[in-house]
Amino acid sequence: MTADEPAAVEVPWSVIPDYHCFGCSPHNATGLRLRFTPRADGALVAAFRLGRAFESYPGVVHGGLIGVVCDEVMGNLIVLARNVPAFTVSQRTRFLTPLLIEREYRCVATLPPQRRDGPIPAHAEILDADGAVCATSTATYQPFDLHAVRDQLTLDDDEVALLDHALSTANTLSPNGARP
Repeated sequence: MTADEPAAVEVPWSVIPDYHCFGCSPHNATGLRLRFTPRADGALVAAFRLGRAFESYPGVVHGGLIGVVCDEVMGNLIVLARNVPAFTVSQRTRFLTPLLIEREYRCVATLPPQRRDGPIPAHAEILDADGAVCATSTATYQPFDLHAVRDQLTLDDDEVALLDHALSTANTLSPNGARP
């Protein structure tokens, strides 16, 4: 990171010492280990470079992983900007050009103005090093209360309390995407 690059934000899940999210956990050796950087306009960005372990056709990143990257950045934007976790309900990804292994890309996720309640729509784009759009994705997320889905998650009571606290504190983004 250089002096002019904004610092990556920590996701609320990081309060759980060994969380293993495939998309963003630093503890998952086979995961993507994405890091998120907020933009002043409210977007969330994750730069990434995928190697041969994520290949489909020779030299081409598997398309399913592009959907995963978009879902991860959109979903974490919701958590960071709205202070609520949300499950993916639907997602549609459009590929404009193949993404190549060992190349630099960035995923930029945005949210429309906040609604009062109900499902949350989101949008993401994958951009190459020159800023060309390689893929787009739109998704809908259903917010949930940790305690209401407690029996579906593999968290103990202490971890639920830690996560609940992290979601309600100032670790999140303000509505314009900046850190408070």
